[in-house]
Amino acid sequence: MAAASAVLQSEWTKIRTVSSTVWTLASALLVTVAMGAGLSALMAATFDDLPEAQRLTFDPTLVSFSGTVLGQLAMVVFGVLVVGTEYSSGMIRTSLAAVPQRAAFLFSKIAVAGGLALLVGLATSFLSFFLGQALLGDHGTTIGAENVLRAVVGGGLYMGLIAIFSMGVTAMLRSSMLSLGILVPFFFLVSQILAAVPKAKEVARYFPDQAGSKIMQVVPGALDSEEAPYGPWGGLGIMLLWVAASLLGGYLVLKKRDA
Repeated sequence: MAAASAVLQSEWTKIRTVSSTVWTLASALLVTVAMGAGLSALMAATFDDLPEAQRLTFDPTLVSFSGTVLGQLAMVVFGVLVVGTEYSSGMIRTSLAAVPQRAAFLFSKIAVAGGLALLVGLATSFLSFFLGQALLGDHGTTIGAENVLRAVVGGGLYMGLIAIFSMGVTAMLRSSMLSLGILVPFFFLVSQILAAVPKAKEVARYFPDQAGSKIMQVVPGALDSEEAPYGPWGGLGIMLLWVAASLLGGYLVLKKRDA
């Protein structure tokens, strides 16, 4: 039986020696921070032109996280590559020969890659917040304001959980191309479109991205958006259920099917 520390070390080595995973995480940070900064500066310059309803529900914390919509794409790609590359390269057979305990193999990979994604997500969230608030000027807020720290930490958790969810889905589908072909349209087309359709949005608000992103809001109904039937922590709880389901599904597929 492979030692747990040896399995964790092996997974860490795989991640840090594959340039695509490293660059994907770096892209998540850079794109999110840059886009958030740009939109924060734009909001500061055009604040007086916003409709009254949006000015009254202005959420400077959420504005600084505007880049998350692109940053989560990089996190999806990272999660898919971490798991899917072993299937596409055929290395899954070697990995399972070295670590025949499939639960230990999968969850060691999730622990290492998921922990790294959460760390990068938190770093991204704090950088986005402080830079965004600096650019918002008089319209900004502080980390010590009510519920702001919760939103900033929650933003990092959200990005990390997106990556972990993608890992679970890829473990089920056993293919990087198929996983990306489903996850990218789901998060960036299906979820966004359904959220704008009057009756469909009642279902879409329980999708992992729609529910999880509520943790980043400080002002209810931010920027005159519709309020959800759950709070920030409730939304994150819904997202955690999606993540748990994807990981369980990935484990069951790995356990029952040959490499």
